[in-house]
Amino acid sequence: MSDRIAVYVYAHDPISQAGLASQLRVRPELHVVDDDVDQAQVAVVVVDEVDEETTRVVRAIQRNNGIPRVVLVVTRLDDGGMLAGVEAGACALLRRSEALPERLLAAVRAAATGDGSVPSDLLGRLLEHVGQLQRQVLSPRGLTLSGLTEREIEVLRLVADGYDTAEIATSLAYSERTIKNVIHDVTARLNLRNRSHAVAYAVRQGLI
Repeated sequence: MSDRIAVYVYAHDPISQAGLASQLRVRPELHVVDDDVDQAQVAVVVVDEVDEETTRVVRAIQRNNGIPRVVLVVTRLDDGGMLAGVEAGACALLRRSEALPERLLAAVRAAATGDGSVPSDLLGRLLEHVGQLQRQVLSPRGLTLSGLTEREIEVLRLVADGYDTAEIATSLAYSERTIKNVIHDVTARLNLRNRSHAVAYAVRQGLI
């Protein structure tokens, strides 16, 4: 049992929920949970479209049930729905018409390992939206997609390398007060406890 992926299935329509659960139960790689929802590693959520109710369901599953990875199976999926699903926290989106057993299994497997997937025809547009966000919203404010500025990233990189405040100030040609302010701003904005926590965050995000 330990090497099988525990999956929770959710749908507004009980017939759809029962049908999808039955489809997944026959897969030896999966274990569909009914009662011990908190034990699930991946949730498969079946909806007609990604609307406000869907985003509430996704967030509730992650927050209340502690299931971090959500696969959305959507009847009508367009650019707006894709973006709304991603913003809500879904790691994979499938059109219901394309959710054949092997495709769905692949999406669940990918979700369980921390990967994600979207329909190929929407992937290019997702990347385009991300690029527009960087160019039109973040870059004018000096930010990157990580929410940090290039200067903040450089300061954290030097902190990780063992430099103290004075050495960082000398290396980057800033005052020590500026370096202290940069570190304070990062920790406060991202709710981090101290320098070490900030460095750990940057490492986890792949920034340094």
